[in-house]
Amino acid sequence: MNNPISVNNRTYSWPKKTTIVICLDGSEPGKDGYIEKAIEMGFMPCMKSIIGKGTYEIGKCAMPSFTNVNNLSIVTGTTPDVHGICANFFYNQDEKKETLMNDDSFLRAPTIFEAFEKSGANLAVITAKDKLKKLLGKNLKKSICFSAEKADLANLKDCRIENVLKLVGKPVPEVYSADLSEFIFAAAVKILERGDKIDLMYLSTTDYIQHKCAPGSDIANAFYKMIDGYIEKLLSFGCKVAFTADHGMKAKSNADGTPNVIYLQDLLNKNFPKESCNVICTITDPYVIHHGALGSFVTIYIENKEKINEIKEYIQKIEGIDVALTKEEAVKKLNQPEDRIGDLVVTCKASFALGKGEKDHDLSQLKEPLRSHGGLDETSIPIFISDKLDESYKKKNKLHNYDIFDLALNYDR
Repeated sequence: MNNPISVNNRTYSWPKKTTIVICLDGSEPGKDGYIEKAIEMGFMPCMKSIIGKGTYEIGKCAMPSFTNVNNLSIVTGTTPDVHGICANFFYNQDEKKETLMNDDSFLRAPTIFEAFEKSGANLAVITAKDKLKKLLGKNLKKSICFSAEKADLANLKDCRIENVLKLVGKPVPEVYSADLSEFIFAAAVKILERGDKIDLMYLSTTDYIQHKCAPGSDIANAFYKMIDGYIEKLLSFGCKVAFTADHGMKAKSNADGTPNVIYLQDLLNKNFPKESCNVICTITDPYVIHHGALGSFVTIYIENKEKINEIKEYIQKIEGIDVALTKEEAVKKLNQPEDRIGDLVVTCKASFALGKGEKDHDLSQLKEPLRSHGGLDETSIPIFISDKLDESYKKKNKLHNYDIFDLALNYDR
């Protein structure tokens, strides 16, 4: 029996069997959630049969409720103030420019994967989007780690696996498709089928479908039916399967289908023209068809520090704004890294989105009414483990997605 692993002030038991943790990107939970509606409508028979035999809860994600932030919270077991990943996109004060936060140099805490690998565990980390590969795979030297988006480029030196397309029997999937997520499940099954000894596996999907479709829609149900089939296959290998989500998802459109957006930069330029306010839309990433860089969380840099509270009070009164926080408040209340956020942090309510200036967003490629995330109203997430846990886990004050490895590894009956 291997010794427990300690990382980031948490201790994890060695997995008794192959344990697969899945991040189902954008899987809004609840009575009208994606999984619940798919089960209700008969599209997830496997989940329906096992959900009562396992452990299912609704918890919260880290803030902001974005993909990179929460994948790194999940795989470090910590919050952004510790691991440092607080956005998809941020204002890099060292370089004085707006920067994608997808390089592993931005990660300040070791991952659970790194700690287990150093102790001799065999791991496989498969992500849909390549933007996460470097962050999830930081300091991994022996573990399989690749993205579906660039599966054709996977090689032994960088990824500890080669000929992935031949192994999976599928071509490189389109980025804007359900196939991108299906590829990672198919790869996981093939890796297990060929007999690789895997102690821990992490699969991270993309939320293309959730940005596109509401729970219970035909396309969403087909997507979760696909996932259900793969969960059944993974369980057939005798694995423990756990899943959570990085964030929820909410509709953010007007009755005519146009995005319901508060363009904060335009408002600040009009009402505080001399204060040099710079609104950073931290959801920004290369995948503009998903959301057009419109989310529910922005950070604002203000040149005249004496105006911070006045501007905060102005923003808080705007219809659709949820909270406006100073840097100090955001660090305390939202566990943000102080040196990577602006003077103000602003979130909006569920049916609204936040933008920079209207001219700064290319919405020409949004084909459906806007659905997005980032705020407090998109923090609810599912937490599922295929085994029934020792109920001592319920003593936790509140469950978060970054508890998923703790729950999956430390609470066996």
